[in-house]
Parts: sequence; C-alpha cells; structure tokens
Amino acid sequence: MTTTPVKSFDLEALINSLQGIEIITDSTQVAKLSQDYHTFSPVLVPKLAGKVGDVVVRPANEQEVLKIAAACVKYRIPVTIRGAGTGNYGQCVPLHGGVIVDMTRMHEICWVKPGIARVEAGVKLAALDKKARESGWEMRMAPSTYRTATIAGFVAGGSGGIGSIQYGLLGDRGNLIALRVVTLEDEPRVIELRGDDVQKVNHAWGINGIITEVEIPLAPAYPWVEVILTFPEFMAAAKFGQALADADGMIKKEIGIFASPIPQYFTPLRQYIPDDTNAALLLVAEQSLEFLPGLVEQYGGTITYQKQAQEVGKGANLLEFTWNHTTLHARTVDTSITYLQSIFPADKSLKLVEHMYHHYGDEVMMHLEFIRVNGTAIPAALQLVRYTSEERLNEIIHDHEEKGVFIANPHTYIIEDGGRKVIDPEQLKFKEMVDPYGLMNPGKSKALELK
Repeated sequence: MTTTPVKSFDLEALINSLQGIEIITDSTQVAKLSQDYHTFSPVLVPKLAGKVGDVVVRPANEQEVLKIAAACVKYRIPVTIRGAGTGNYGQCVPLHGGVIVDMTRMHEICWVKPGIARVEAGVKLAALDKKARESGWEMRMAPSTYRTATIAGFVAGGSGGIGSIQYGLLGDRGNLIALRVVTLEDEPRVIELRGDDVQKVNHAWGINGIITEVEIPLAPAYPWVEVILTFPEFMAAAKFGQALADADGMIKKEIGIFASPIPQYFTPLRQYIPDDTNAALLLVAEQSLEFLPGLVEQYGGTITYQKQAQEVGKGANLLEFTWNHTTLHARTVDTSITYLQSIFPADKSLKLVEHMYHHYGDEVMMHLEFIRVNGTAIPAALQLVRYTSEERLNEIIHDHEEKGVFIANPHTYIIEDGGRKVIDPEQLKFKEMVDPYGLMNPGKSKALELK
C-alpha cells in the first residue's frame, strides 16, 4: 500500500472535476476547518502547528461523496474527513494537506423506528436525540459535545460518554447496528457493514472509508433530573459514585465525581458548590429520585441543586460540565491545565483511585466518570493535569500504567499510541481493500507507515 502521499497533486484539476459541489478555497476558512480541539494538549499543539488542508469540499449527498472519492483517487490527493471538529486528538487535522471533506451538510434523519434510528453522517447528536424523544426514545450515549458533534464523527473518533454508565462504550457489541461507507478505490463503491462488521470502521479515525450513514439502537427515553451533590471528603464522593453506579434498580445516565478544586472552574455552578468541597453531578430518572437522599446521607453528602425534568435545557446544562467539557471549563480559567483519559481496573478500582488522589494531590486532579465495562460499573477518569513538561506528563502516564490503570493517551495523534496500542488486523485488512493508495487520513498509524 502506498502511504504518506507526497504533496504534488493537481488541485486545479480536482476542483474543476467537482463542479456543482460546494468547495471552499479561502485560506482562513480552510485553516479553520483543518483543526479540532487538540489544543487541549500542549504536546500536540507544536506537532500539528501549520498542518492544514488545501481545499474543503462539502458534499450534500452520497452521490457527491462518490464523485469526490473518485476525483481524489484519480489525482492521488489525500483525504481527511471531518464532522464538527469536536475531537481532541488531531484526528481531523491533515498531516499532508489535500482535501478536507466536511460532512455537515449531510444531516438528514432517514428514519426513527421503535428502538432504532438511521441517519446521515452529519446529523448532530442533539438533533437525533430530539427527534427520537418525540416517539419515546433517545440516544443511548453521547459525548458532552452532543449539541454540536455529528454522529459519524462520534463513531470515527469517540468512544462513549453520557449514558455509558448504562450502555457501556460505543464499541461494545450491540451499540452500533450498521455503517454505510464510501471507498477510495479506482472505482469507489458503497459498502454496508452490519452487525460485528461495523468494527472494521468504528473508532478508526477516518482511515477506513467515508461514513455516509449510521444505524444505531435507541434507548427508552426517561424524564431526567439534574442533581448536584457536595461532599467534604473526595473518597466519600467516589464511594457514593460507585454505590449509585452499582444500584441496578436506580436508573441513571450520568455520574461525574469531581475533586476539589475542580468545581471552582465551574463558574455558573459555584453558588451550589462551596469552596474546598468535592462535587457529584448526576442525571437520574425522575422515578429513581426518591431513593437518592438515603444513599447521599449514607456517604455524608449534601444535595445542593436539583432541576426537574421539565426544566432541563433551561439555564446551565449540567451535562456540559462533565466528561471533557470539564477540561474545557478548567482551561478557560487556566490554559496550563491539560488532561488524561483513564479506566481503572474493576478488581481494585477505588483503592487505586484513592492512592492516585493522595499521591498526586493538585498536580493530577481527580475527575471520575462511571461507565459499564463487561457488565461491571467502574470508574473511568478524565483527570486534570497541571502541565509542566512532556517528560513529567509521560512519567505520570507510565506510573498509572504500571499500577494497572489503562491510559488512552490524548497527547498523540498516532492510533496505536493512544488507546489502541495495536490496530485490529480486521481493520487493516479492510483498509487495504477500501483505500489501496493510502489516501485516507495518512500519517495517523504506525502499522500503515511501515507497509
């Protein structure tokens, strides 16, 4: 397979061959659409500086995607796919220039049926959720960026989020039903992947075909209540989070636990979280709310805020302080703060959380997000790190890994160096078939560079 295309392509010929398709050539706009939120990482910023595409194309339908694919193959021009650009690892930053394919115009909700939906790649998660709720359903999970993130961007670059406490991660069997992709062969074609075959493209950072449609299962929609709790001791908050996560009869969608001083970065919520206290942000089904006070009392917590389901959506939205929005709020106050992404092992999770909490203190501020992995509720974490140097950051990462904490490193754009460690052989086999010239998001995989 040819990889890392040299930058000697005929851009003018490409543009001329795409008459009738929206094309952006303005350098400022192209530069803007060549970026994502990798700026959260002080390691990635210098590595990706100046990496921009040459042109942006915005297909309105699958036929236009096929036409773009054919032209890029003909002129051997690298292709980088993007949705809303809300990712954090430079997935949609083109390392070798070329064409940025912006999928946001493809935003049709094809259909919603009981328990299942089919949508185009550029549909925003919030729009799908709103449509599904009209018939009593909702998305199983979404990142904290759900208002702007697109469904295909979530599939290609995301892994879970709000709702993962109930349904696990996006890559878990059953959380994706089908993906429709366009290939970059000499004669591009459309392939429908269903069932376990979706893993050939899921979380592959846009190297394995252009996703045009996604079919996903839905969850029953509940009236959700937003709750803020405070705890004088962090480990009491963490143990409460685990207890709520383990309470199978209580229906919940979000359990976020935040060590002091993290809540001080949540400016709109400060009135509900006194200084030097630790906080829990929850989304609990209305019918489970009655059982919350007893559990809170058991762990020495205090309920300081509650927003009923009919009020959710008005004013501050608690979900937009969880997951990586936590990092966003912290960086608004202090740009030297960066983050980690961790999953603690089920057999010793809270003991390890406690050790790391005391060992690192304010250097690595603990932010837990409870998720379900292989049927067990465990703490994942998006710890906030006071950055001093890349060397120190790597020391912290290695220390976590040596103690059994899984780190999905958000400070690299190389797939294997992030969470994957190795690329699935099935994905590599599929890549060879659908992208024989190595034009899709080149430079993001060690395995492909070695071929």
